[in-house]
Amino acid sequence: MINVLFICLGNICRSPIAEGVFKDLVREKGLDDLIHCDSAGTGAYHIGSLADKRMRAVASANGITLTHKARQLSFEDFINFNYIVAMDEANFENIRKESFRAHGFYLPEDQLYLYRMFDPERGESVIVPDPYYEELSAFDDVYGIVKRSGTAFLDFLIEKHNLVAKA
Repeated sequence: MINVLFICLGNICRSPIAEGVFKDLVREKGLDDLIHCDSAGTGAYHIGSLADKRMRAVASANGITLTHKARQLSFEDFINFNYIVAMDEANFENIRKESFRAHGFYLPEDQLYLYRMFDPERGESVIVPDPYYEELSAFDDVYGIVKRSGTAFLDFLIEKHNLVAKA
C-alpha cells in the first residue's frame, strides 16, 4: 500500500480538497486497493472540524464530498506515510523541522514534496495558495490547482511504482 499525506496549515481548506480530489482520481483509475491518502495540518487551530464550508461547497459542485475532520501532523505520520505533500513552502519547512524533531533526520527528497511542483500549469508559483481569507473564486482556483497537481502526481506514482490502472 502506498500512503500519501497532504498537508496545509489548518487542514480545513487546501489539504482536505487535495485529499478528496486525489481519492477520487485514485478511485477512477481503480487503484484504491493500492493507494491510500489522508490529510493533516501543521497547526492545531481546527482539530476535529470539517473542511471550511466554502471548500465543501466547491468540492460538492465538482462531485466530491469532503468528510475529513481536521487533525494535526503527528510523529507517527513520518513512519506511516510514504509521501508527505505540502501545499506551500512554509508548511514544507515545518514538516522538515518536525521530521527532524521526531526522528533526528530530515525526510528524504523522495518522501517530501511541494504539491504544486506537479502542476503542469504552475508557471513560477510552487504554492497552492491559501483561500481562507479570499472570495469563493479563490476556492475554485484551488480546486483547479489540486485537480491538475493530483492528476500529474498520480501519474508519477503509477510510473514510479509500476502500477497498473484498472480503469
